[in-house]
Amino acid sequence: MKEPKYYWEDFRVGEVAEFGEKTVSKEEIIEFASEFDPQPFHLDEEAGRQSILGGLCASGWHSCAMMMRLICDAYLLETASMGAPGVDEVRWKKPVYAGDTIRLRRTCLERRPSRSRPEMGLTRFRLELVNQKGEVALSSEGWAMYGRRHPGAPVEA
Repeated sequence: MKEPKYYWEDFRVGEVAEFGEKTVSKEEIIEFASEFDPQPFHLDEEAGRQSILGGLCASGWHSCAMMMRLICDAYLLETASMGAPGVDEVRWKKPVYAGDTIRLRRTCLERRPSRSRPEMGLTRFRLELVNQKGEVALSSEGWAMYGRRHPGAPVEA
Protein backbone atom coordinates (compact mmCIF):
# COMPACT_ATOMS: atom_id res chain seq x y z
CA MET A 1 0.00 0.00 0.00
CA LYS A 2 1.27 3.45 -0.98
CA GLU A 3 2.14 5.98 1.74
CA PRO A 4 -0.53 8.72 1.90
CA LYS A 5 0.42 12.17 0.66
CA TYR A 6 -1.97 14.00 3.02
CA TYR A 7 -2.75 13.46 6.68
CA TRP A 8 -5.05 15.21 9.18
CA GLU A 9 -2.31 17.73 9.93
CA ASP A 10 -2.34 18.93 6.31
CA PHE A 11 -5.83 20.46 6.49
CA ARG A 12 -5.91 23.98 7.94
CA VAL A 13 -8.97 25.80 9.27
CA GLY A 14 -9.95 28.56 6.86
CA GLU A 15 -8.19 27.01 3.88
CA VAL A 16 -10.20 27.17 0.64
CA ALA A 17 -9.14 25.08 -2.34
CA GLU A 18 -10.71 24.45 -5.74
CA PHE A 19 -10.29 21.30 -7.77
CA GLY A 20 -11.21 19.63 -11.01
CA GLU A 21 -13.64 20.35 -13.74
CA LYS A 22 -16.34 18.21 -15.28
CA THR A 23 -18.75 18.99 -18.09
CA VAL A 24 -22.06 17.20 -17.55
CA SER A 25 -23.67 15.55 -20.59
CA LYS A 26 -27.33 15.01 -21.40
CA GLU A 27 -26.64 11.29 -21.83
CA GLU A 28 -25.16 10.82 -18.36
CA ILE A 29 -28.02 12.78 -16.75
CA ILE A 30 -30.56 10.48 -18.42
CA GLU A 31 -28.52 7.33 -17.70
CA PHE A 32 -28.22 8.09 -13.97
CA ALA A 33 -31.87 9.13 -13.69
CA SER A 34 -33.07 6.06 -15.57
CA GLU A 35 -31.49 3.83 -12.95
CA PHE A 36 -31.72 5.84 -9.72
CA ASP A 37 -34.12 8.83 -9.95
CA PRO A 38 -36.58 8.39 -12.83
CA GLN A 39 -38.47 11.65 -12.44
CA PRO A 40 -39.55 13.10 -15.81
CA PHE A 41 -37.50 16.32 -15.55
CA HIS A 42 -34.32 14.17 -15.25
CA LEU A 43 -35.28 11.93 -18.19
CA ASP A 44 -36.84 14.13 -20.86
CA GLU A 45 -35.84 17.56 -22.18
CA GLU A 46 -39.42 18.69 -22.81
CA ALA A 47 -40.56 17.57 -19.36
CA GLY A 48 -37.58 19.44 -17.92
CA ARG A 49 -38.48 22.63 -19.83
CA GLN A 50 -42.08 22.44 -18.58
CA SER A 51 -41.02 21.89 -14.95
CA ILE A 52 -40.08 24.47 -12.35
CA LEU A 53 -36.45 23.58 -13.18
CA GLY A 54 -36.72 24.97 -16.72
CA GLY A 55 -34.72 22.25 -18.44
CA LEU A 56 -33.25 18.78 -18.29
CA CYS A 57 -31.13 18.67 -15.17
CA ALA A 58 -29.20 16.18 -13.10
CA SER A 59 -30.79 14.54 -10.10
CA GLY A 60 -29.54 16.00 -6.83
CA TRP A 61 -28.23 12.52 -6.02
CA HIS A 62 -26.36 12.49 -9.33
CA SER A 63 -24.84 15.85 -8.36
CA CYS A 64 -23.75 14.31 -5.03
CA ALA A 65 -22.17 11.37 -6.86
CA MET A 66 -20.33 13.68 -9.26
CA MET A 67 -19.07 15.71 -6.31
CA MET A 68 -17.78 12.53 -4.65
CA ARG A 69 -15.90 11.65 -7.84
CA LEU A 70 -14.31 15.12 -7.94
CA ILE A 71 -13.33 14.73 -4.26
CA CYS A 72 -11.69 11.35 -4.92
CA ASP A 73 -9.85 12.54 -8.02
CA ALA A 74 -8.72 15.80 -6.40
CA TYR A 75 -7.27 14.63 -3.10
CA LEU A 76 -9.13 11.95 -1.13
CA LEU A 77 -7.44 8.93 -2.72
CA GLU A 78 -4.07 10.41 -1.70
CA THR A 79 -5.02 10.90 1.96
CA ALA A 80 -4.90 8.79 5.08
CA SER A 81 -8.71 8.75 4.97
CA MET A 82 -10.47 6.68 7.59
CA GLY A 83 -13.96 7.37 6.23
CA ALA A 84 -16.61 9.70 7.56
CA PRO A 85 -19.22 9.49 10.33
CA GLY A 86 -21.85 10.97 8.00
CA VAL A 87 -22.93 14.15 6.27
CA ASP A 88 -24.60 16.82 8.37
CA GLU A 89 -26.20 18.77 5.54
CA VAL A 90 -26.74 18.66 1.78
CA ARG A 91 -28.36 21.57 -0.07
CA TRP A 92 -29.29 21.56 -3.74
CA LYS A 93 -29.07 25.28 -4.51
CA LYS A 94 -29.17 25.40 -8.33
CA PRO A 95 -29.95 22.77 -10.95
CA VAL A 96 -27.03 21.17 -12.78
CA TYR A 97 -28.01 21.25 -16.45
CA ALA A 98 -26.66 19.31 -19.42
CA GLY A 99 -23.67 21.27 -20.68
CA ASP A 100 -22.80 22.78 -17.29
CA THR A 101 -19.17 22.58 -16.22
CA ILE A 102 -18.77 22.01 -12.50
CA ARG A 103 -15.79 22.16 -10.18
CA LEU A 104 -15.26 21.40 -6.49
CA ARG A 105 -14.60 23.99 -3.78
CA ARG A 106 -13.49 22.72 -0.35
CA THR A 107 -13.41 24.91 2.75
CA CYS A 108 -11.93 23.60 6.00
CA LEU A 109 -14.27 24.78 8.76
CA GLU A 110 -12.80 23.13 11.85
CA ARG A 111 -10.70 20.23 13.00
CA ARG A 112 -9.80 18.41 16.17
CA PRO A 113 -7.91 15.33 17.24
CA SER A 114 -10.02 12.35 18.22
CA ARG A 115 -10.44 12.08 21.97
CA SER A 116 -10.65 8.29 21.92
CA ARG A 117 -8.33 7.37 19.02
CA PRO A 118 -4.95 9.18 19.08
CA GLU A 119 -4.15 7.93 15.57
CA MET A 120 -7.10 9.85 14.12
CA GLY A 121 -8.17 13.46 13.61
CA LEU A 122 -11.54 14.84 12.52
CA THR A 123 -12.01 17.65 10.03
CA ARG A 124 -15.25 19.41 9.12
CA PHE A 125 -15.48 20.65 5.54
CA ARG A 126 -17.93 22.63 3.46
CA LEU A 127 -17.90 21.10 -0.02
CA GLU A 128 -19.48 22.94 -2.92
CA LEU A 129 -20.12 22.19 -6.58
CA VAL A 130 -19.64 25.44 -8.46
CA ASN A 131 -20.85 25.87 -12.04
CA GLN A 132 -19.24 27.78 -14.91
CA LYS A 133 -21.10 30.96 -13.86
CA GLY A 134 -19.56 30.82 -10.36
CA GLU A 135 -22.90 29.77 -8.83
CA VAL A 136 -23.02 27.17 -6.06
CA ALA A 137 -25.18 24.31 -7.32
CA LEU A 138 -24.67 21.98 -4.34
CA SER A 139 -23.40 22.59 -0.83
CA SER A 140 -22.58 19.95 1.76
CA GLU A 141 -21.08 20.00 5.25
CA GLY A 142 -19.78 17.15 7.31
CA TRP A 143 -16.92 15.59 9.21
CA ALA A 144 -14.19 13.39 7.75
CA MET A 145 -11.73 11.20 9.64
CA TYR A 146 -8.04 11.10 8.70
CA GLY A 147 -5.03 9.33 10.06
CA ARG A 148 -2.56 11.50 11.91
CA ARG A 149 1.02 11.72 10.72
CA HIS A 150 2.16 11.80 14.36
CA PRO A 151 -0.50 10.00 16.45
CA GLY A 152 -1.06 11.56 19.86
CA ALA A 153 1.35 14.48 19.27
CA PRO A 154 0.29 17.82 20.77
CA VAL A 155 -1.83 19.89 18.38
CA GLU A 156 -0.43 23.25 17.40
CA ALA A 157 -2.75 26.21 17.75
